[in-house]
Amino acid sequence: MIAGFIFLRLRGILGKRSGFEGKTTAQFDKILKKEIVKQAVKTNDNFDDKAQKEFLKGAKIAYETIITDFSDNDNKITTSKPLLNNDIYNQFNEALKERSLKGHYAEITFIGINSAVIKEHKKVDQILNVTVDFIAEVITCIKDKNKKIISGDPVKIKKIYDTWVFSRDTTSINPNWQLVSTLT
Repeated sequence: MIAGFIFLRLRGILGKRSGFEGKTTAQFDKILKKEIVKQAVKTNDNFDDKAQKEFLKGAKIAYETIITDFSDNDNKITTSKPLLNNDIYNQFNEALKERSLKGHYAEITFIGINSAVIKEHKKVDQILNVTVDFIAEVITCIKDKNKKIISGDPVKIKKIYDTWVFSRDTTSINPNWQLVSTLT
């Protein structure tokens, strides 16, 4: 009798399988995706200090990745392609093709980023745009196929100033930002 009572109490607390459990996953996934989007919109509507600090960490990594990918000697955009929207990718790719046709290639040593400051951030409809001023140091030069220096200096550190605009759709569950404009 005690065992029967314990069994009924456990069944009442834990429930019983009805065979319906497997059919709720599609519904659950849909609700979960909606909630993730709501949280993303809520987070991006409140582009607070914490969100800005996190954004700047990623922006610095993206900046270095894009600069070194554009300036390496293979004249191809490979690593940074997902970080660029189509227009910027096409602009960079055309510049690299032109450099390649001339028989030139770049050598770069990325020293580091001295500063990265959010100049402005604004939301237009569901798109959040963030403009960042970068000051970085690099050693860079362009050489021809005979390794003769065309421009730059292979040993001199050069300070570069860039203003870039990153963008992301706040309704997307994809957390990645893309470079959409270079203003420098």
